[in-house]
Amino acid sequence: MNILQILPELNVGGVETGTLDLARYLVKLGHKSVVVSHGGPLVKELEAGGSTHYQLAVHKKSLFSMFKQIKPLAEIIKKEKIDIVHARSRVPAWIAFFACRRTNATFITTCHGYYTKHPFSYVMGWAKRVIVLSNVIARHMIEDFDTPRERIRLVPRSVDLEKFKYQEPARAHKDEFNVGIIGRITPIKGHMHFFKAMAKISRQVPKLKIWVVGEAPDSKEAYKEQVQVLVKRLGLWHCTQFLGTQRDIPAILGNLDLLVLPTVTQEAFGRVIIEAQARGVPVVATKVGGIIDIIDEGVTGFLVPPADANAIAEAAIKIFKDQQLAKDISLAAFQKVKEKYNIELMVNNTLDVYKDALSNFKILIIKFSSLGDVILSTAAIRAIRKKFGSNYKISLLTSVGCKEALLTCPYLDELLVADFKGKDKGWPGLAKLARVLRKNNFDLVIDLQNNRKSRLLGWLSLAPNRYGYANKKLSFLLNHSIPDKKDGIDPITHQFRILNMLGIGLEDKSLELWPREEDRKFIDEFLNSQWLGGNQKVVGLNLNASSRWVSKAWPIEQMVKFCAELSQRDIRIILTGTAEDVGQANALAEAAKAAKLINACGKTTVNQLACLIKKCDCFVSADSAPLHIAAAMATPFVALFGPTDPARHFVPTDKSVLIWKDLECSPCYKPKCKHKKCMYSITAGEVLAAVEKLLA
Repeated sequence: MNILQILPELNVGGVETGTLDLARYLVKLGHKSVVVSHGGPLVKELEAGGSTHYQLAVHKKSLFSMFKQIKPLAEIIKKEKIDIVHARSRVPAWIAFFACRRTNATFITTCHGYYTKHPFSYVMGWAKRVIVLSNVIARHMIEDFDTPRERIRLVPRSVDLEKFKYQEPARAHKDEFNVGIIGRITPIKGHMHFFKAMAKISRQVPKLKIWVVGEAPDSKEAYKEQVQVLVKRLGLWHCTQFLGTQRDIPAILGNLDLLVLPTVTQEAFGRVIIEAQARGVPVVATKVGGIIDIIDEGVTGFLVPPADANAIAEAAIKIFKDQQLAKDISLAAFQKVKEKYNIELMVNNTLDVYKDALSNFKILIIKFSSLGDVILSTAAIRAIRKKFGSNYKISLLTSVGCKEALLTCPYLDELLVADFKGKDKGWPGLAKLARVLRKNNFDLVIDLQNNRKSRLLGWLSLAPNRYGYANKKLSFLLNHSIPDKKDGIDPITHQFRILNMLGIGLEDKSLELWPREEDRKFIDEFLNSQWLGGNQKVVGLNLNASSRWVSKAWPIEQMVKFCAELSQRDIRIILTGTAEDVGQANALAEAAKAAKLINACGKTTVNQLACLIKKCDCFVSADSAPLHIAAAMATPFVALFGPTDPARHFVPTDKSVLIWKDLECSPCYKPKCKHKKCMYSITAGEVLAAVEKLLA
């Protein structure tokens, strides 16, 4: 794998140490290691370990500066053929997020801090995988930043046991006690409380020595001065050493009898704790953040409330007075570090995250209307599954009215349902639905709907790759598109033009539906109740296309004649339609009493209708969803076309007949028409002849 880590700078610190440790092992294991930062004193050590470093201004919290770094970072990703971009801080994460979208590199983050709930921090939860150092940070990202639980991976920090070699606690002089605090000198690190505790200890420990390792950032120099004033006021100046930034932390720890970590805010992890424990130094730390994952109270160290100088002093005195206790805690802590926080385990766990991110992909297909068009998409759905196999999780976003047709689809792992007339109505509903899609972390969107709503949802899902037609319906939101020529091709071929961009060819045009056994039983019981003979021929007749497309309807006068002719041939007729068609069905039954029509209008679900149409020896319908259901169930059918172009909407089979009057005004695509010549020109005799041909 080719891995790029990006962080603000390579100065001394926990983030920097973790970056170097991982980089060194990546090279050792044969992977390419690239690091991008603003530079710093650790660059030489990084490059000596075999990694490549690029210097970019990825440390500035300036929108202009951040935007400026996206292009050069993308160029580095392309040049080094990077597979994984691993961001370790918020500013680099923003830059990396957009650079990855330009290059298709996989974006991963590590949350090294307990971030404030601010829009600037949300990017840390947008990665395909979000590495957290502790359970506290995992909960924080899930609850405060809405990061999906499935993206979270726990990989604690580690310590190099070759550098931090264990030594059993042993004080040269019984009265001496060396206590250290290691970390940046800032208010959140609790230096004030630490020194107040040391003042209490000094009354019982005559030879107390205090080691302060770390420097104050430029913005906190005033705080450092306050700390030093407090040290003098407490009478601790003579026994305190401010050592500033130190590189050789193992040597520092080798001289300590106790390490105190008095942080007053949530601590993401606390690397210095496991470093001290690896060296055999007992630790007293505040009970905050990820520290509670590391220290088992009274077994591997002591936990105290934050900002409690008395509690710190009491715990420290226990270590000072009881040498055996110090040894027991030291050994137990070392055993835990060796088992849970060794560097090899961290590297292996991180590599597992990388492999998981590269091998598991998620595809979103968008097709939410209409029911007939959704059924026409089943060939494309099948081909997508065949192309991508089991390593890809395939989800489909559809509407409430179409969901039943896809509930049992074997090619989908997940069905997402949008209620555009209810909870997902309007802009608020669209925004809510987009949040759901973002949580799914899709790698690829295939837009088979190709309208403005589907474009917006695909783009708002933050999927890096979005495929569809360039049709002027917000198609600029796609990053993979082809022109929609509308040159009279059938709907399945039209969909496969999009799939061709993914290397998916059209091999099988057949449509599918997947009714359940209970749907078949329902239809058997329904037909038995209608006194249908076992050997009697059955023809289905669909009354209408939809309430909107009244121009597609075949006139009832012709239906009456058609039904009468069929009844004379001892053929039963099943009427299909929605609940809105019940009135028309009753009128037809009244006009053709001798035909003994079976009225199924409004009595079936989609899958039950599929089973009903499967029972028919032939099915007659205008351009509508039931027509496509007949094709999916391999039932011979007669297709009646009028205002729409059959070249674009009809899928011929070897058991189908098309009837269409090619008039001057057709296809007009008018839902309503005054004269309806196209449909009125289709006679009962023509349809009867087509049915007889198919029945033969």
